[in-house]
Amino acid sequence: MEEGNLVKSLNEPKKSILKEIFLPAGIILAIILAGGATGWFFANRSSGKVAQTSQLSGGAQIVESKKEVGIKDEKTFRDYAVGRIEVNDNGEVPEGSHKLIRPGGPSQTAYLTSSVVDLNQFLGKCVEVWGETFAAQKVGWLMDVGRVKILDSCPEGL
Repeated sequence: MEEGNLVKSLNEPKKSILKEIFLPAGIILAIILAGGATGWFFANRSSGKVAQTSQLSGGAQIVESKKEVGIKDEKTFRDYAVGRIEVNDNGEVPEGSHKLIRPGGPSQTAYLTSSVVDLNQFLGKCVEVWGETFAAQKVGWLMDVGRVKILDSCPEGL
């Protein structure tokens, strides 16, 4: 019987601090950075001038870009107008949450409401709106807005 095989050395080799701490920490850091880079890429991949669209069950498209938001449905939202959006803060005219100031004076103002688009994000901007005209009781034009597009320049008179 050989004694060499039965006796073990009490001095085990020391594990390197590189293997114990830095290697696992480096792997974890690399995973976190890769996840952050992937998330940033997917979050910013559609932030160009190209509109992001999706299809509704009835065939209409939802469009969402930096300059245009809403539903592209020419059958439902067949009326359109151009002007500058303001809040309708006139208590005497309770129709419409917003108004579209158009060239030609107050008689050309269109009063707006929308269940599709948040009109507050377009305050003070020159826009083209598409919507459905409804019968109004106190104003000349009341429109339910379905789509809004920001224009590069305002029409003359605004």
